[in-house]
Amino acid sequence: MENRNHREHDHREFLKQIARRAMSEYGLLPDFSPSAMSEAERARPASAPAAGAEPAAAALALSTRDLRHLLWCSIDNDDSMDLDQLTVLEPQPDGTSRILVAIADVDALVAPGSAIDRHARQNTTSVYTPAEIFPMLPERLSTDLTSLAFGEERPALVADFVVDAAGSTGDATVYRALVVNRAKLVYNSVAAWLDGQGPMPQAVAAVPGMAEQVRAQDEAAQRLRASRLERGALDFQTIETRAVFDGNAVRDLSEEHDNRAHQLIEDFMVAANSVTARFLQAKGSPSIRRVVRSPQRWDRIVRLAAPYGARLPGAPDSRALAGFLAERRAADPVRFPDLSLSIIKLLGAGEYVVEGPNEAGDGHFGLAVKDYTHSTAPNRRFPDLVTQRLIKAALAGAPAPYAAGELEAIATHCTDMEDEAHKVERLSRKAAAALLLESQVGRVFDAIVTGASPKGTWVRIFHPPAEGRLERGFEGVDVGDRLRVRLIHTDAMRGFIDFARA
Repeated sequence: MENRNHREHDHREFLKQIARRAMSEYGLLPDFSPSAMSEAERARPASAPAAGAEPAAAALALSTRDLRHLLWCSIDNDDSMDLDQLTVLEPQPDGTSRILVAIADVDALVAPGSAIDRHARQNTTSVYTPAEIFPMLPERLSTDLTSLAFGEERPALVADFVVDAAGSTGDATVYRALVVNRAKLVYNSVAAWLDGQGPMPQAVAAVPGMAEQVRAQDEAAQRLRASRLERGALDFQTIETRAVFDGNAVRDLSEEHDNRAHQLIEDFMVAANSVTARFLQAKGSPSIRRVVRSPQRWDRIVRLAAPYGARLPGAPDSRALAGFLAERRAADPVRFPDLSLSIIKLLGAGEYVVEGPNEAGDGHFGLAVKDYTHSTAPNRRFPDLVTQRLIKAALAGAPAPYAAGELEAIATHCTDMEDEAHKVERLSRKAAAALLLESQVGRVFDAIVTGASPKGTWVRIFHPPAEGRLERGFEGVDVGDRLRVRLIHTDAMRGFIDFARA
């Protein structure tokens, strides 16, 4: 496997081996157990509880609403099959917009304590690497039976809320429903159409009324976004990279940019997650919250803003930072993603915490929301599946299905394993980048410093977009600094890309 001539023709298999090794090293399960696969094979489409079912299940069955007639649509990546959410908007007589976000009812087919549940509880998330995806749930569920697939009748949990002209959310609730996906839409084509840069997607044109529906959703999402930005939400622009294969060889790294369709879904999901958190609180239920605390490296963010003529306050202030970001986006849109990346690194990672019904948590600094949980991706994240179970118990008037100590342990484990999953993904992406760059040792690149700590200094080059360690010449540099670097070494097996200051 170390032979470069062999790797050149079989990068894909090489990257799979690296990802699988990393999964095991970081405590993640690369494969499902035979018991989990057997459960998946025996699974059948979810249906309403039968007569004689447990009282809680029977109560939920009676409260399930039939919303199959609505113009539901999904918007996701072109290759996504594990569809977690659908959206629909109903204009109201008073000019407000009623928005419904349907979330796949994964709990209907994944029983607590089952082999599938144990696998999901260990990994806590799907892991995405260039050559292989490690789904949290077996694909028979995540891409079929628990996916809100086009044309399929599916059970769902619905976050139902009203958005007014100012972008504030009003009346809101959560309930069970039956839904059908009427249009499977793709981010890039929807964004190009909404921006007037491309034709109406065929999947939109094929459904009467869908064009008006998607445009109405976009308009409501922009109101939600404007309101959040006014409250101090941080509007970043980041660049995601994806390995481009030519057969089994990595030939390039492509950049995936945020766009208007991404923002539409993001704004609706933020609102739905806030609605869910408040619903659980009102029901007297504990919840797992997603929090991003005030940044500990605020002083560095202040220094990073100073050369641009911005004077941020001495204490963390999301509104002031949001204003600075908006100004820089307008002034220098080409380099704004690099500034975004630098500040994201300085903000620190999010974490999962348990919040009781009468407790006030830290909230989410970056989103400028106080009440926020993860509930909208149960096919891909275990906290979302736990939240579904809490919602169902609350709807049935039953006690929370997890004891306080167990919920605390789940939240801590989810935070830890999310970090480990990110390490696997970063290593795999770096391995792919190292394969691409190994023939370019000695070349000089423009770069930006993305990390600086006692553990090391990291830089990202722009073309191709790849990150590596600054091995020489790192003295006195900090996050956000720009410099020229020379590629001095690559090791695809370990995901090493090493630079020296040029």
